[in-house]
Amino acid sequence: MSTRTPRSRLWRPAVAAAAAITVTAGVVAAAPDDKKAETVPQLGLVAASKSVTLDSWKEDPGVYLDLGTYLTASGAPLELRVTRKSYKDPVVATQVIREGKKTRTRALPEGLVKDFSGLPGFVGITVRDAKGKSVISRTESFCPNNASGRILPDAPSTSKYPESCPTNPFTLGSVWGVEKGWASNTYAGYYAAPVALAAGTYTAEVGVTKRYRDLFKIADKPQTVKVTVRERSWEEESPATAAGARAASGHAGHEAGHSGHAGHTAARTPAPVSGTTGAGPSYNVGHGPHPPAPAAVPWAAKRQGLRSAQGDGPGRTDGSRQAPAAQPNAKRPTGRAAVPDVPKPDLRSLPAYGITIGEGDTGTPGRDYLAFSANVWNAGPAQLVVDGFRKPGNELMDAYQYFYDASGKQVGYTPTGTMEWDPRPGHEHWHFTDFASYRLLKADKKETVRSGKEAFCLANTDAVDYTVKNANWHPDNTDLSTACGQENSISVREVLDVGSGDTYTQDLPGQSFDITGLANGTYYIQVLANPEKRLKETDLGNNSALRKVVLGGKPGARTVTVPKHDLVDAP
Repeated sequence: MSTRTPRSRLWRPAVAAAAAITVTAGVVAAAPDDKKAETVPQLGLVAASKSVTLDSWKEDPGVYLDLGTYLTASGAPLELRVTRKSYKDPVVATQVIREGKKTRTRALPEGLVKDFSGLPGFVGITVRDAKGKSVISRTESFCPNNASGRILPDAPSTSKYPESCPTNPFTLGSVWGVEKGWASNTYAGYYAAPVALAAGTYTAEVGVTKRYRDLFKIADKPQTVKVTVRERSWEEESPATAAGARAASGHAGHEAGHSGHAGHTAARTPAPVSGTTGAGPSYNVGHGPHPPAPAAVPWAAKRQGLRSAQGDGPGRTDGSRQAPAAQPNAKRPTGRAAVPDVPKPDLRSLPAYGITIGEGDTGTPGRDYLAFSANVWNAGPAQLVVDGFRKPGNELMDAYQYFYDASGKQVGYTPTGTMEWDPRPGHEHWHFTDFASYRLLKADKKETVRSGKEAFCLANTDAVDYTVKNANWHPDNTDLSTACGQENSISVREVLDVGSGDTYTQDLPGQSFDITGLANGTYYIQVLANPEKRLKETDLGNNSALRKVVLGGKPGARTVTVPKHDLVDAP
């Protein structure tokens, strides 16, 4: 199946807000001290409260079923590895069971998962009105990484599992888990659709569906929650409250014309995030003015409006942290540069997606542009660490790549080009030059157009494959408002961690090709990492990714058809 994307304007502003709240769940009894710890997780479903109040807005009605139910894990964590060998292979899930120092695995049923967004159809929800009539009956997916908080006092203080389920269509591997002694909210958040419920009182029954009860040995004990739906109006709120409420209820995008993650899904606003240049504290944000993909627990950020995210801390372990920028060395390196024989990063490109025809960065009349999203990621086994140092008064920074031994000690460095300040809206940070390049190739795969963008702010925006060796499940440098410095910075450190990638969305300046003079036909978008080979890598032979596109239409009304990339249908 191929998808034809219509002409649209490429660059839109962002409107978003962020918050973090403390979440508590029900507590279950701890096992006696003398009882041997279970090696298989004991899972259960609990409700944090017997009643909840949900808002429906007159101007944009619809209620999100955030009912406050949680999956608990005791005795042992629930841990799943979700992978695909290639884009020609289906996504498969494996349960990891740890027995002391030994680890065994259990393959979950073929076809259980289709993508990396969570376990599909995990919970069943039935909502009845005051007369007992069923008005809603549906199932929703469950992301185990929606870590909400501890349910046992002796549980680990933090969850070791990642903070979200990836949304990038070209994700290769993910790790999902509910930590031992923890609970994860079952609300599907970003992946759920609102439902129509009139103001009034209802009763909701939430239960784990039979397929998963049988698979994970979960007791059939549905939770009942009283639901009050209240109707509110933005016009009746103060401006600040209304703005926060619109964002919190998931409707803010209707005003700004937001599209979904990287522009390739239906219009959708996920959890609120900070009002930066298209970025925020949640994961998978990419560089661009689209609203970010979900924070680990989208429900956790709903109620605080425009209040800035404060990050994880005591009593707040909901995954909505705002990671700090990585700190550069205080001084530029001295002594002889050397590239030691230690592990190095392995940069790889994902195929382009979010592909559309538009007017270009400045809306130049009479010209056609092919825009796209692109991601370069690090398959490891070592971080990519680049420091930039600025001589006072200079417009460029000198860039250096650093190398570390197994204990984390810096053991070498090498000059690797420059960093430059990009003042354009949507960027406004320091870019490392020659990190990647974009080229449009003809059907014979010879270059026909090259994008002018070859400089990038490095940030860990996407969890591409957390199953690779040394993958960091909790990377810093995820928040683009701090990751790449300010105009007056004298030094900057940019990091691409193992397992993570850096997405630039198609709405940003430079993320397009001028195709005005190109003939209709077949082309390939090439995303090429480390094009000048200035960065030292484990492997330089896997840096290119191609995505086939077919141009059609007439000047001023060009079209693009984007065939599936093997099994991935992500135009």
